[in-house]
Amino acid sequence: MIRVLLVDDQALVREGMAVILGAQPDIEVVGGCESGQQLLDWTGPAPDVVLLDLYLPGMDGLRTLRLLRAAGGGQPKVLMVTTIGRQREIRQALALGANGFVLKDATGEELAAAVRGACQGITALSGSAARALTSQPADPLTPRERDVLALLGEGLSNKDIAGRLGLAERTVKVHLGNLFGKLGVTSRTQAALLAKTVLGTR
Repeated sequence: MIRVLLVDDQALVREGMAVILGAQPDIEVVGGCESGQQLLDWTGPAPDVVLLDLYLPGMDGLRTLRLLRAAGGGQPKVLMVTTIGRQREIRQALALGANGFVLKDATGEELAAAVRGACQGITALSGSAARALTSQPADPLTPRERDVLALLGEGLSNKDIAGRLGLAERTVKVHLGNLFGKLGVTSRTQAALLAKTVLGTR
């Protein structure tokens, strides 16, 4: 049985998701929270999967996710949920350790499938979230930025990337700065985590 905790400031949304998921033979909703702080303070049954709203009042979903992952310990899978899915926010959530992203226009079947996928360690995206992620970005990566990102994803240092591509190390730093801005991340680790998703590699 997959235990699910719902985090959304709207009671109607929590109740709706609880009805949908509770009807599944392999999913059990163990509770609900209306804020990120309530999730961080949760002392009820340990969930396997958390459905976390992106736009929570006070502490938003991304900050909540960052604090949750920083806490360490036994970590649940986290599916981000929102009405509007922007490419940058989806990438930020995945880079911070989210296990998937579901837009609220998803069907009940898509929601349940995303929960199962996340529980199995599969990056779970609802149909509309996947379309938002793979749509052509307003500011696409240049071929050289894609080269740098690919090597970053392999764990290479700036010096090694420079050597592999025949660039000056300072040029690699410039490309990385541009990459961080376009991907909406703030660190090499976050960019590296996104490399396969952004570049469409396995």
